[in-house]
Amino acid sequence: MATLRVGIREFREKLAAYLLESQAPVAITRHGDTVGYYIPARRKRSVAERAAFKDAVDRLQETLKSEGLSEDEIVKDFKAWRSGRRK
Repeated sequence: MATLRVGIREFREKLAAYLLESQAPVAITRHGDTVGYYIPARRKRSVAERAAFKDAVDRLQETLKSEGLSEDEIVKDFKAWRSGRRK
């Protein structure tokens, strides 16, 4: 993925857009010299990814219901398992 080069003033003026919408790294320059980089940590989820997450949630809910388990029981069991690993 190519790095986008922008001046520090432009980066500051359009900060929200770069933080929320940029998917490529941004090289921030001042008088032509690179003074820093912004590497996006988030990326937008595609429609397919969101559909896959929704499908996974639906399957989890069905499994919990068919097994007669609640989310609270799962959390309690996980916390017990995790505290046992620390010893």
